[in-house]
Amino acid sequence: MKLIIAYIQPERLNQVKQALFEHDIKRMSVTNALGCGQQMGYSETYRGATVEVNLLKKIRMEIAVNEDFVQPAVDAIIRGAKTGEIGDGKIFILDLGECIRIRTAETGKNAIG
Repeated sequence: MKLIIAYIQPERLNQVKQALFEHDIKRMSVTNALGCGQQMGYSETYRGATVEVNLLKKIRMEIAVNEDFVQPAVDAIIRGAKTGEIGDGKIFILDLGECIRIRTAETGKNAIG
């Protein structure tokens, strides 16, 4: 079992979800996030003062998958999120020690679905 964490551009969320659905990956958690990487933000003028904006809006997706779905999920995220520009995002893959479905008390691979 693996936990895939992906940071993507907010405007690419629908494309990533669609690509995941095509691989029958429909369970995910999505939250808004702020962050910066190579983009390093930008400057804007607000009421005559220059403001450095270095925390940019991102989407954080968390997807718990069984081993068979790791590569299809990663490929789908890349296909949906990639624009070729700086700031497309990052994907992290972590080992998932345990998963428990609260409703049925199922554990492991069965709990992930």
